[in-house]
Amino acid sequence: MSAHESMEHAEHAEHASGENRKIALLIAVLALFLAISETLGKGAQTEAISKNVESANLWAFFQAKSIRRTVVQTAAEQGKLTLGSSADDATKAAVQKQIDDWQKTAARYRSEPETGEGTEQLAEKAKHAEHERDEASAKYHHFELASAAFQIGIVLASATIITGMFALAYVGGILTLAGLVMTALGLWWPHLLHLHG
Repeated sequence: MSAHESMEHAEHAEHASGENRKIALLIAVLALFLAISETLGKGAQTEAISKNVESANLWAFFQAKSIRRTVVQTAAEQGKLTLGSSADDATKAAVQKQIDDWQKTAARYRSEPETGEGTEQLAEKAKHAEHERDEASAKYHHFELASAAFQIGIVLASATIITGMFALAYVGGILTLAGLVMTALGLWWPHLLHLHG
């Protein structure tokens, strides 16, 4: 090998080494973004599960309160029938007091703002928990897509080092941008795109 060929070979190796460093940096950046999107995705997934359980519990409590309210209202209606057939004033007064108590209880089961445990308040809380569940679920889907883009980008960038096909690194760079866009959508605009899982 001549000195000239040796110099060309060294320049080519140096150029390849510099390109490989850039590819390695791209892989490192992709790995960092992947870790972030995976962490955000797991957090969103956990929140979605938690809010789903919360809304289910609130709806179960709502149903129990609704049943209790119906039972008390039925008892009050039955008491009104008993009141009409009673001749004794003391009995009428006792039955009327019981009917009033049942009606107050039924009204309290319907709306109890001080404790937040009336059916109206429970329904509102359950709907809010469902909204938060849907929000977290939408975020999760975006973070999952971002993670996939980063993973594919890592594979393509790694393949660039082996094959020397720099077009793969460019596609990896485009996937990095796509992953960043999906991460941003997940963080700030999770309902902009309607993704379903």
